[in-house]
Amino acid sequence: MPDFHWNDGTDWAGEGGTFYSLKCDYRLVGDNLMDLTHETYVHAGSIGDEAITSAPFEVTHTDRTATVTRWMINIEPPPFWAKQLGKPGRVDRWQIIYFQAPSVIVGDVGVALTGTGAPQGDRSQGVNGAFLAAVTPETGKTCHYFWNFVRTFNKGDGQLTRDIQRAHVDNGRGVYDQDHAVLEAQQKAIDRNPRLPFYNLNIDAGALWARRMIDRMLTSEQGPGVHVAGQAAE
Repeated sequence: MPDFHWNDGTDWAGEGGTFYSLKCDYRLVGDNLMDLTHETYVHAGSIGDEAITSAPFEVTHTDRTATVTRWMINIEPPPFWAKQLGKPGRVDRWQIIYFQAPSVIVGDVGVALTGTGAPQGDRSQGVNGAFLAAVTPETGKTCHYFWNFVRTFNKGDGQLTRDIQRAHVDNGRGVYDQDHAVLEAQQKAIDRNPRLPFYNLNIDAGALWARRMIDRMLTSEQGPGVHVAGQAAE
């Protein structure tokens, strides 16, 4: 069973939902969440920031997990995080994305006033959230996306919980809606050009490890020589 202790209702608050029949291969959702540089372009008005694309990152992995860790030190906070922090000043921002094969992703995200010790483990001067994703294939080109966004800040603010939740399910322009438009456009592009190979850049390292794990599990389950659709390029 995946570790989803954030949902136990004690230290974290939030309310998620489900997107049924998202029109893309479920592995594209993993690609999206394992590489948050897309926030710079897709979510420019809320959580996106140029610092994401320029900050170094580290990828570690085991036989069933992959973790992408990125710290952005002494930056201006993007609009969403500046509002939640509620304090002026530059921040240290973190994105620690954890993948558990075959299709569970948890993102530890947040900001803290710069120089207050967040990179060393003291997040008391900041705000911390986590996105939780469990993705289930429906067909080769559709999937179900179970999600939640939880937080340790303003836990008693029911209106904030509803605002974050509605932004993702009411056909508004929440960050998940923006992601879905991109994911479904990617699937359409793949369908139009099925013979084109996948090209992996250095920023795809986390997603590449995730896909390799899935491919290895499929081969183990179905036997050698099985064709794995959409297999990541070496």
